[in-house]
Amino acid sequence: MPSSLDYCIWIICTLLEACVVVCALKTGSFRRYVFLNVYMVLSFLGSVGRYQILSHYGMGSREYAYFYFYSDALLTIAQYFAILNLYCLVFDEMKVERHLRLGAILVLGGTAWFSCAVVQQSSHRILTHFAYELSQNLYFVGLVLTYALWGAILKLRETRTRLIQMVLVLGVYFSAFAAYYALQNLYPNVILLRYTPPLLACVLRAAWAYSFLRVSEEERLAPARLAAVPR
Repeated sequence: MPSSLDYCIWIICTLLEACVVVCALKTGSFRRYVFLNVYMVLSFLGSVGRYQILSHYGMGSREYAYFYFYSDALLTIAQYFAILNLYCLVFDEMKVERHLRLGAILVLGGTAWFSCAVVQQSSHRILTHFAYELSQNLYFVGLVLTYALWGAILKLRETRTRLIQMVLVLGVYFSAFAAYYALQNLYPNVILLRYTPPLLACVLRAAWAYSFLRVSEEERLAPARLAAVPR
């Protein structure tokens, strides 16, 4: 069963997810960052649902395992579309939203097909294995897309402060997760590492809430403060 610290971090993360959506609504930014906010709403509902399943059936139950893996896959897909939302905002002046959406659907479909092909090689072929494989593959895709988006921001010399902060925080989040997975493989018995993912999730949500609440959509960074990248 989760410890008191686990529940504390869980509650804080859930409240921060609600805070992100509230801050977006308060500043009139919900529609502009609609997929990002949908991701936060689904994450909030997923946290509440996991607690309900956990309290009724226990962590070792089949019900909790299925709910956990499928909700995790759904949240990873939602996070993928949140990244797409940021892509559309960065490239909005180029009017390429339709191409980005088509490309995103193709990448999502290709990732799902690849995950299914990997699972078919397994002797178990259980659905939870597919959900886990899809989440891991989409996480890697999200990592690559976030770094590519940051490169595009530098190349285009984007100056919208809020948008830059949103992408930068997401890049730090993915980088820290990559470091976590590396350390987890090297030191699998270190108990403190298990608190890393929920703490990183808290930091991401807190940073997004701050960006919505304290940074206006019109605020701009001076171009000199971004890395100089020749065109």
